[in-house]
Amino acid sequence: MAEQDEHIVIIETFIDHYDSPWKEAVEHYFPEFIAFYFPEAYAQIDWSKEHVFLDQELRAVVQDAELGKRFVDKLVRVSLLNGDEKWIYIHIEVQGTRQAEFAKRMFVYNYRIYDRYDKPVASFAVLADDQVNWRPDNFSYSVLGSETSIHFPIAKLTDYYDMVNELLTMDNSFAVVTATHIMTQQTRKNVVARYKAKQLLVRLLYQRQWDKQRIIDLFSVIDWMMRLPEELDQQLWQEIEIFEENEKMQYVTSIERIGIAKGLQEGRQEGLLEGEAEMLGLMLKHRFGELSDTVVNKLRHAKEDQLKHWLISAISAPNLDTVFNDDTSH
Repeated sequence: MAEQDEHIVIIETFIDHYDSPWKEAVEHYFPEFIAFYFPEAYAQIDWSKEHVFLDQELRAVVQDAELGKRFVDKLVRVSLLNGDEKWIYIHIEVQGTRQAEFAKRMFVYNYRIYDRYDKPVASFAVLADDQVNWRPDNFSYSVLGSETSIHFPIAKLTDYYDMVNELLTMDNSFAVVTATHIMTQQTRKNVVARYKAKQLLVRLLYQRQWDKQRIIDLFSVIDWMMRLPEELDQQLWQEIEIFEENEKMQYVTSIERIGIAKGLQEGRQEGLLEGEAEMLGLMLKHRFGELSDTVVNKLRHAKEDQLKHWLISAISAPNLDTVFNDDTSH
């Protein structure tokens, strides 16, 4: 591949507490993600050619980023229709809350990838916070007549709040994901309303002429986002089992349910470990200053007992080396 035929595209997505289901949905239904949120970009991509996820390559670019609130990131290589660019690398980040430094971080990721690949970089963002008027789409600074800036397109999920009924009729997986996200926000303080909303979403899935795996995947997203008390959760499962039996279609019951529950548990455990690593990283940074790439990677890949041991050591350790050298448990 000739070097002049490359450039990078960044997409950043922000979701609160929904990292894992969005991560899975993006990976399984990536063309639909682009088509739903960025239709102009979708029209320029050659979807007849394979798109490839390159997560390890992305981590190599941003591994020295500050250890802050958890991100789910994806780097995807696709081809263009017009042939002007043979490859485009699309970067997606899934997170959740309004951030004062968001636009700056978009700029930082943009120039870091440009610096590494020496290719043009385009950035896009999907904002899923509930602050209607928060729409950061640029970052710039100027000094002594020198100007540097970035402007990036955004998709704001609050713009879909009045379109839920329409979303539920669309033949796009991310219309369902977006509707689920909105209905989850709308039912935060009312478990009965959430139960009814989840019931509606599940029934709508069964009414679609979609294949079994797609329904299972989207059910996993709905089930993760729309948490219910155990009693209501069991009641919903009973309704699903009765419905499947009556309609002669077994989709998400029996072995699928076991697999979904296992996947959810593994994802939640992963989230807890990342939260512990984040807190330990913040403590170490506060006590000993900026952390090296080696330390950041050590925290990211540590097991639970390692993190707990390091946390105890960090309370009284005189320096950073002591925190890790005192790891007598391994």
